[in-house]
Amino acid sequence: MLVPYFVVAAFGLVFGSFLNVCIARLPKHESIVMPRSHCPRCNRPIQWYDNIPVVSYLALRGKCRYCHEKISYIYPLVEILTAALLVATLAKYELSPDFVKYALLVMLLLVLIFTDLIGRVIPHSVTIFGMGTGLLLSLVVPVDSRPIAGILGLIGFYPGDLMGSLLGSVSGALVGGGLFYVVGEAFYYFSGKTKEYIGFGDVMLMLMVGTFLGVPLTLMTVLLGSLAGTFLAVPLTLVSQRFRNYEWPYGTFLGAAAIFSSLGGPALLDWYLKWSGIA
Repeated sequence: MLVPYFVVAAFGLVFGSFLNVCIARLPKHESIVMPRSHCPRCNRPIQWYDNIPVVSYLALRGKCRYCHEKISYIYPLVEILTAALLVATLAKYELSPDFVKYALLVMLLLVLIFTDLIGRVIPHSVTIFGMGTGLLLSLVVPVDSRPIAGILGLIGFYPGDLMGSLLGSVSGALVGGGLFYVVGEAFYYFSGKTKEYIGFGDVMLMLMVGTFLGVPLTLMTVLLGSLAGTFLAVPLTLVSQRFRNYEWPYGTFLGAAAIFSSLGGPALLDWYLKWSGIA
């Protein structure tokens, strides 16, 4: 019974190693294929035995074998997170098309979480690929078509399952990305066009999330991401001058919220609808 989880965890560590390459190179518009992995400080190629996920980091005590400079703890952290989240995705969806879909979403989000956290960059190459993949997967794995299917039903049009799923994916993207674009433009306008409060990378991220999750879980992502950012940013800003002009990585909060929504969101949404009496 546990064998699939160990296999997925092992693949998760390997995929996490690849995600580290994406996190390091995509913001700089570098190839993720060539050249081979190398130390970012001395540029010496990393041998295969120094590139084993987590194990090599521990064996080398977090330092490059050649120049002895420290290796960022983010590398093993990404590998461990990838393995843990893929195992959680397997526990939620078992071996199914849903697992493939949400495992891919989780890995895309991990890249964006860390590129935004480290360099305040959300690469369009990731979000555009994610949007296209999310739309295609909506033809295989159903996307929540609420509320668009209900609205169409009011005018006598009842889309089938396939069309409903695709409409759910498209409407999720439009709501997620459109909401952020409108809010960002409003803040920019009312600030006298002197400061952008929401970057276009955040808009692209929510377009991608919407194609995978549909409208209800996309709105949940916005709510949870905003709350998480507020609960962390406001206290730190009040108690420390260091954070008064700090550029908070909103995409990191949104990415983490989207991961939660993809795994625990349906249960939380069902609970809320029952508790509120809507369902």
